Amino acid sequence: MPFIVDLADVSDSDLPLVGGKAGKLGELVRQGLPIPPGIVVTTECYQAFVDQTTLALEIPAALATLDLERPESVDAVAKRIRSVFEATDFPEEMRAALEQAYRHYVESHDVRFSAVRSSATAEDLEGASFAGLQETYLNVTGTDEVLAGIRKCWGSLFTGRVLVYRARKGFDHLQVRLAVLIQKMVESAVSGILFTRDPNTGENHMIIEAGFGLGEAIVGGEVTPDHYVVDGMTQRIVHKQVSEQNFQVIRDDAGGNRREDLPADRRSVQKLTDDRIEQLASLARVIESHYRRPMDIEWCEDASGLYIVQARPITTIPSSSTAAPAPAPHTPAPAPHTQGVRAVTPPSHATASEPSSDAPIARGLGASPGIATGKARLLLKAAEMDRLKQGEILVTTMTTPDMVPAMTKSAGIVTDEGGMTCHAAIVSRELGVPCIVGTRTGTKAIADGAEITVDGKTGMVYAGRRVAEAPQGPPSTTAELGGSGGSADHGVPVTATKILVNIAIPEKAAEYARLPVQGVGLLRIEFIFTAHIREHPLVLIKRGKQAQLVEQLADGIGKVCQAFYPRPVIVRTSDFKTNEYRGMPGGEEFEPKEENPMIGWRGCSRYISPVYRPAFLLELEAIHKVRTEKGLKNAQVMLPFVRNTWELEQIAEMLKEAGLRRSRDLKLYLMAEVPSTVLLAREFAQHCDGFSIGSNDLTQLVLGADRDSETLGRMGYFDERDPAVLRAIELLIEGAHAAGKTVGICGQGPSVYPEFAEFLVRQGIDSISLNADTVVSTTRTIAALEQRLKLDGLRRGAA
Repeated sequence: MPFIVDLADVSDSDLPLVGGKAGKLGELVRQGLPIPPGIVVTTECYQAFVDQTTLALEIPAALATLDLERPESVDAVAKRIRSVFEATDFPEEMRAALEQAYRHYVESHDVRFSAVRSSATAEDLEGASFAGLQETYLNVTGTDEVLAGIRKCWGSLFTGRVLVYRARKGFDHLQVRLAVLIQKMVESAVSGILFTRDPNTGENHMIIEAGFGLGEAIVGGEVTPDHYVVDGMTQRIVHKQVSEQNFQVIRDDAGGNRREDLPADRRSVQKLTDDRIEQLASLARVIESHYRRPMDIEWCEDASGLYIVQARPITTIPSSSTAAPAPAPHTPAPAPHTQGVRAVTPPSHATASEPSSDAPIARGLGASPGIATGKARLLLKAAEMDRLKQGEILVTTMTTPDMVPAMTKSAGIVTDEGGMTCHAAIVSRELGVPCIVGTRTGTKAIADGAEITVDGKTGMVYAGRRVAEAPQGPPSTTAELGGSGGSADHGVPVTATKILVNIAIPEKAAEYARLPVQGVGLLRIEFIFTAHIREHPLVLIKRGKQAQLVEQLADGIGKVCQAFYPRPVIVRTSDFKTNEYRGMPGGEEFEPKEENPMIGWRGCSRYISPVYRPAFLLELEAIHKVRTEKGLKNAQVMLPFVRNTWELEQIAEMLKEAGLRRSRDLKLYLMAEVPSTVLLAREFAQHCDGFSIGSNDLTQLVLGADRDSETLGRMGYFDERDPAVLRAIELLIEGAHAAGKTVGICGQGPSVYPEFAEFLVRQGIDSISLNADTVVSTTRTIAALEQRLKLDGLRRGAA
């Protein structure tokens, strides 16, 4: 068997010879992807080096003294084995072969600097990534430095953290071998990591993190990278979070790497352009399609373009669900015990006391899902890790590989720095420990020894212990749920049309979040008014209880947003008619009697009126509170019963007054219920991000048929399949799409009438929001329709 092979000549089938990292990169070279050239020092070379030197005796002798329960024993064994690797010379023939291969590689590819990278046979596997555990040396040049780097990489097979991790995963220390990949260095202007699926939830989003310079600062958690989210179906960028970066890691001309401070005007700029994000997503889709599984990809960019420098399976996506339903902000609950998401709250926490405030004391990026409650242990150095007791929550600036033994004892982890791909995030996901990274102020805001609750899904840290009550009885939609997780398979096919769910009762949110939907298309807040607030809003204002109104609204909206986080929740502001408002306590004082409330003082006309404007501003304040104090930025806004563009101009100013400005992560939607929005769709589109068809109101106003009239209903006048209604929907979709806006529908029509669903799909509707009990059955119907339409198109093309 060869000691050295060219990277372009290997593939996944060569894993025993070249290890996981090199095997996958060689496979991608064959697929035509941009991979820097390299050579691989094989596992045969490693084994020959061990067999022909004193290591053949030293390694078993050292391992015989290993006691994994004693950190000092682990450190002593690791140091003993590594020192022998680094001090042992290559056998003469092996050295000559390595030198010759290296010279040929340098001359063939015009190489100045190389990365010397470990590639173990137990690495980048389905059940164990070994991410960042074996070592890599960057910007290495010259034969002597490269040969020294090879021995150091081999020795890193026996670091303390690798010994602990390998034992946890059930690998035999003497059976694992290490290849070394020597690869041309890319002069990285920007680098980072991409997940083809959300590693927390498994949802069909690509997560990209990017930072200036070499990727070591990102992986090490020294900087908080930019965070981009790309829709896995449309490949569109749906979220961008640009982070401040004060320094970058670059090559030091004297050898190795060094830090370089970034000028002030570059610290807060977007690291990767939108075009590059889309190009990177396209490369990632090719890789995921080739391997037929979610992938974790390392990449970098230089002046010539993008390069892929590593690809491995994501090992932490829950096996039967994408995420446990998140608890409400004021009562987090333990996560279900599934792979990658373990219950970490001890049973004794069931009688936890409520903290005094709903506001989090720190917030960051939820990097590993689950809920943990316990004592915070503030530790800033690896040498302090012995202070961490079993079940405590580790709070630190950033974690390092030397902290892994201590991390296995923690109930949760909070860091100041880092992103979804830093060391803390990767290790926490594999341990199944809730983790929040990039809080910036966690080590300052959290006191050592304080009782805290960590929500690894939403990225929130709360003071005190918070535990939710277990759900009472089975969910009413058990047949529909089929499991847990918002985007779990459940035997439900994937559709190009987004499937959302309608919610009226916040207490149902955790249950409905387990449905295979992509978010909430309609959150009706009227139930919060009638069941929780129970008084006319203007009465509360008159009595000086504005804060109570805001708090109760925010609590109800927050329950839904947290249950579905990070999936979007479209909150429709209140749409009571005057007869409904008059029925609330105190309503008669403020509500006029109208002969036809259906087309009276409702929706936007109510918001801009001087009488009701203060109450509407409190609704907006509640949404703002959910997005800022609770950190649930998946809350979006939708306005009902819109009649004119000039009323939207006034409401836009009110939104700004409430701190709600349209942006990438705050969308404004309009209910399309009044024919004016259909006839002037392009004009209305200038004031919003999308439309949602309210088919009941649109039908009654197009046909002049009162939706509440039993007589007209029995006579068949009220029917959303009427050609006039269908033509109105067709006009709306055509006009909205021409303006680059989305169109959805929230109603029972697609569930009740398959032909209506087919019409919507044919017209290119973007989303359909359904009642919970029809989600699975209607999704199957829509998937079958889409498949049939696709086949029809192929047949017409063939003809």
